Amino acid sequence: MNYDYNYGNDYYNYYYPMGIKSREYEIMAPEQSQNVQPGMEYLMNPRPIFDNPNYIGSGKLKDKVAIITGGDSGLGRAAAVAFTKEGAKVVIPYYNEHRDAEETKSYIERLGGECLLLSGDITDKCFCQEIVKKTLDKFGKIDILVNNAGVQYQQDELNSISDEQFDWTMKVNVYGMFYLTKEVLPYLKSGASIINLSSVTAFYGDPQLIDYVTTKGAIVGFTRALARNLALKNIRVNAIAPGFFWTPLQPACWVKEKIPSLGADAAMARGAMPYELASTFVFLASDDSSYMTGQVIHNNGGQIMG
Repeated sequence: MNYDYNYGNDYYNYYYPMGIKSREYEIMAPEQSQNVQPGMEYLMNPRPIFDNPNYIGSGKLKDKVAIITGGDSGLGRAAAVAFTKEGAKVVIPYYNEHRDAEETKSYIERLGGECLLLSGDITDKCFCQEIVKKTLDKFGKIDILVNNAGVQYQQDELNSISDEQFDWTMKVNVYGMFYLTKEVLPYLKSGASIINLSSVTAFYGDPQLIDYVTTKGAIVGFTRALARNLALKNIRVNAIAPGFFWTPLQPACWVKEKIPSLGADAAMARGAMPYELASTFVFLASDDSSYMTGQVIHNNGGQIMG
């Protein structure tokens, strides 16, 4: 498939910084919404910036193999591109965002990297088994697992959350992580890294994301317990708790009127583009964090501190 898109320096310079400001905060995007989860990046306005052209890799992940769930777009795409620049081969399991996935694969290949796309549902244990099998068939090993895929839905109160929504949010955000980590674990060797995506919302309790916050708190607990369990095997387990980043989850979750103000309550009074989290993924995946496990890194522009 061929798509018309451009992520070169002109794109970067045009969209960052946005230069649209109110008296209180910087507006990252105008009102918009999507009626699908977890959202389509190619429909967003402006398109998220996932690659900083000034970022030059130095071989920190040379010959490593990384599985990044939801790596077709958003924060996962930023991680996949940064890993590629650092010399890793990437495997991207994604749900059904085929156009976004093909764009990501094409971009990685233009950088000289290798990318394997696998479409399916991580809440299905059989698909998680397939991810591991096809990764080993293609690349022969697994060094890094990034549990990034997730969904979130805005609801004003607990009674508005249906049993079906709660069940699905738990399955995607927690069960999928659990299933895939179990399948990957037998193949991880000393020095491997697992990175789980929590959220700033788990630390301040967003009142309109009760089920999502529940899953992100569970991910913190899973990270800490698994880190202790694997520490003597020298397999590190850490988490990232991002603040507001401009990813497809945002227009797919919030009412359109809320989009311009997202990120306004951070100390920096703005949200962030995905590339601003890329180096954190690299840090946790590489030997730069060789003495770090069971930790949660807070990239949130000062929305919470301490």
